[in-house]
Amino acid sequence: MNEAQARARHQQQVEELCAASIRALAGESDLHFRARRLHRGRTLLPLYAPHLHPSLEIDDFGSFRGAADGLALRLAHSDATVHQHLAPLASAEPIARLVFDLLEQFRVEACVPPGLPGVVRNLRHRFEAWSLGFHHAGHTETVRGLLLYTAAQVCRSRVTGEPVVEATEDRIETTRGKLVPLIGHALAHLRRARTDQAAYAVHALAIARSVAALIDADDDTDDLASVDADPDDPRSIFAILTEPIGETLEPFAAAASGRSKVLDAAGGTYRVFTTVYDRELTAVTLARPALLAEYRARIDQRIAGQGVNGPKLARELRALLAQPAIEGWDDAQEEGRIDGRRLAQLIASPTERRLFRTERVEPRADCIVSFLIDCSGSMKEHSESLAMVVDVFARALEQAGVASEILGFTTGAWNGGRAQRDWRRAGRPAHPGRLNERCHLVFKDAATKWRRARPGVAALLKHDLFREGIDGEAIEWACARLLARAEERKLLLVVSDGSPMDTATHLANDAHYLDHHLRDVVARIEQARQVQISGVGVGLDLSPYYSRSHVLDLAGSTGNTVFRELIELIGGRRRR
Repeated sequence: MNEAQARARHQQQVEELCAASIRALAGESDLHFRARRLHRGRTLLPLYAPHLHPSLEIDDFGSFRGAADGLALRLAHSDATVHQHLAPLASAEPIARLVFDLLEQFRVEACVPPGLPGVVRNLRHRFEAWSLGFHHAGHTETVRGLLLYTAAQVCRSRVTGEPVVEATEDRIETTRGKLVPLIGHALAHLRRARTDQAAYAVHALAIARSVAALIDADDDTDDLASVDADPDDPRSIFAILTEPIGETLEPFAAAASGRSKVLDAAGGTYRVFTTVYDRELTAVTLARPALLAEYRARIDQRIAGQGVNGPKLARELRALLAQPAIEGWDDAQEEGRIDGRRLAQLIASPTERRLFRTERVEPRADCIVSFLIDCSGSMKEHSESLAMVVDVFARALEQAGVASEILGFTTGAWNGGRAQRDWRRAGRPAHPGRLNERCHLVFKDAATKWRRARPGVAALLKHDLFREGIDGEAIEWACARLLARAEERKLLLVVSDGSPMDTATHLANDAHYLDHHLRDVVARIEQARQVQISGVGVGLDLSPYYSRSHVLDLAGSTGNTVFRELIELIGGRRRR
């Protein structure tokens, strides 16, 4: 296991341990981490407070235990409905809402049940670690950052009865002298009201609005972006402002799925009415060279504007996918296995020490990655973004020594085409099964180098290829191509924005005929373990179909976020 895989595995283990601790302390059985965020079932829970989100790159395991205890106390001792009702509106008073949420977290951290001193230590350790990280990252160098940091230190100290963080006490002294007289009355009542959420909220709201008023009145022209230069920094108190505060619903809907009565009645046997019109096409032959050149220029311009670090991406992929392999022998070594061919030298020169040979072990990526893209009509709007992503990955994988394919699936016609006409001529027999012209597209095959495949990838921008989607058969096709390859490790990433959809098939069978078949196909592939299959949902959660899945937000993601997320998925991180 290489370093990147070990890091992903370690992250998953830490999350599982923390989730178990949270479930035990909060008394809720359906809590789990997904994509590094806490969920209740399929509901994404709020951030609550910035110090509850440690990072493996920055923090120790004690910080994760403290954050887990803090999340559990929030769920156990804070009524979300009451909190939402009493809190200021995030859209109108964002800073006041941030402080109000933070003060509620301090309240529950002061409500640790008797007999749990370890929880108190964990909470203190986590808050101190976050405080020092926030300070050393330079967030206290601005007036706004220092004011919010001081408010956090003073209020938590008052509510819990613990001292402020000693290392930064001198740094906040002047700001504390300015702040405390303004919030003194409300601050004095915080600890006494800590067991009554509604009464506590009255004083917390007064403090939150006083702090917000100080920030609004401040002449410092720094905006929030300048205070928090890195929005992904988990130490920043401003990270909580990057999502709608109080939003508890998962931002992406899950794919709708169900069982097909027709398939169940047939014992799970999937039918195809006719394969006469099924085709497998090379995408580069489907458009004029001049049009492909125009499409290619658009993709290249998009990649240039994205600022992707291709060599770095290739190194990360190589680290994830390469395994140590014996690539021969190094002769004339001073240790290792005796080389019989050099024993004569020992007789001729008794002082000769280079009589050994060692195996030469080098990383080798004995792997192939295949992208299978849903070319249904709703994917047209994402075609340029997807073409950019898969093109960058194809080039980076080639530089990493990994073979790649870019495939697509669609139908030859809308609403059944010639297959449906044949069915009508046959008297419309009941339950005909799949009732359209299947069309599989090859944008880049594994034997073609990236440079030669560039026009083929550009064909992804040809919108008249996008019709309907028959996912299950396409996955079987893509897996068959992978299994015909000699590489030891085979990865398939299925990119889609919805459930399988073919109008003619649905009308002639039932609404879940194709997605039921898709689930059966994926389950069979996952059970065989010959191909590692992952679902990449474009704005949609595909977890009803794939046990390993991830949602891509192509509209909202910036920079290299999409590439980092796909690297994690390729590296084997399991998304629940």
